[in-house]
Amino acid sequence: MPLKIIKNLFKLVLIIIYILVSSCSIIKKNISPKPNIILIIGDDHGYPYFGFMGSEYVKTPHMDTLANSGVLFTNGYVPDNHCRPALQSLITGMLPYNFNRKRDSLKQIKQKEDLYLKMSSNSKQNWDSNFNYHALKYFQTMPGELRKLGYKSFQTGKWWEFHYKYGGFTHGMTTGWIKEKRNGRNWFEQFMGGEGTDIGRITNEPIYNFIDKNRSSPFFIWYAPQLPHYPFDAPNKYRELYLGKGFSKSAIEYYANCTWFDDSVGELILYLKNNNLYDNTLFIYVNDNGWEQEPNQEFFNDPMRSHNGGDKGKLSIFDQSFRTPIIFSWKNHIKSNIIIKSLIHSTDIPATILEYAGLNKSKMHHGISYKNVIEGAKINLRNIIIGNSNKIRDDNDPMGKDVEAFWIRNNDWFYKKNLTDQNDALYDINNDPFCNKNVILENPIIAQNFSKIISQRYKD
Repeated sequence: MPLKIIKNLFKLVLIIIYILVSSCSIIKKNISPKPNIILIIGDDHGYPYFGFMGSEYVKTPHMDTLANSGVLFTNGYVPDNHCRPALQSLITGMLPYNFNRKRDSLKQIKQKEDLYLKMSSNSKQNWDSNFNYHALKYFQTMPGELRKLGYKSFQTGKWWEFHYKYGGFTHGMTTGWIKEKRNGRNWFEQFMGGEGTDIGRITNEPIYNFIDKNRSSPFFIWYAPQLPHYPFDAPNKYRELYLGKGFSKSAIEYYANCTWFDDSVGELILYLKNNNLYDNTLFIYVNDNGWEQEPNQEFFNDPMRSHNGGDKGKLSIFDQSFRTPIIFSWKNHIKSNIIIKSLIHSTDIPATILEYAGLNKSKMHHGISYKNVIEGAKINLRNIIIGNSNKIRDDNDPMGKDVEAFWIRNNDWFYKKNLTDQNDALYDINNDPFCNKNVILENPIIAQNFSKIISQRYKD
């Protein structure tokens, strides 16, 4: 073969290689990297007590900025009126009722296995009582699914499920309460989240250390500071913001904790910006349950209301106990200053997160991905939101009394059905947002239809 032809062939091969390499490079550049994900969970943060939700007196500048930087759902709902079942739903995409039934079924299966049958009577009794607190390890969880996609995950803050690994996290701060090891700390704090409850209130350093060690991989952070939850021990600089304005003492205490929470979020965001991580971080906000704390309300002569909010806040079966703003923000990927009034459930958050992480057509039990809606699709994925309650406020018990109750919210109505107390109620939610007037007698057919939906949903 002539030398000239060989040279030309060689040049052609080089050109082809160059084109292929360049094409690969272009493709690689066009592929969006998996976002880092931070799920921010408020604790007893009532939905009205944010600047971005219209509050004229509670100062939340960092959360206001976060809400304005992305998509804000103003009609978000959690399925239960206290933290643990609401958080279980958030991590599994299951309604509390379904979660409890599956947990009980798992328990019955485990009780028939050889390992259980060989236990002593005392061991069986201990195992039976403890199963509720370690059952989550048998469930599909959002951190577990993210792990399959290459994510490192970190549990912080409120956590009721003993060891963080039970939730599918790769890393975490809560390892369960062991009396011998935790003797110097309050047992309930250990049960609720252990050292994780230091997050937000005392320090965010464990989060920064986790990020520093794992920034080569996409990461997911469960950021659930125990704020603005009791105890109302905000530093004086936050209390001073609300002095001399005619607020009740208990309102000052609560609002100060709200601003303290806001500052903790601002500190975390500043760290991400300073470390060039902010632009590729997907932020989500949701609350665990509601609270009622108007400026002139005073709870300090009533310890039950002080601990759980007002009569229509936490541990009630009213709209305020379940409603939450929900935020999705990711710079250059999610449009800013978008407000959506359509209904969304907190169980939809896991499915949405997983789709943003790269799992197409993600579905976790009850949850539906809202990615298309966030990105502009004009569709209503939910016509109703449904939930249940197994606790209701009681003057004799700060943890509430046991009940079997259910509720439904659609675009026009809020309906509650308390089977324990045989108490049904219907509220015109648009004209009566604080559920002051029960109109069930004027609208019996609407109430009956809601009752049928509940019966159909939970009959099995």
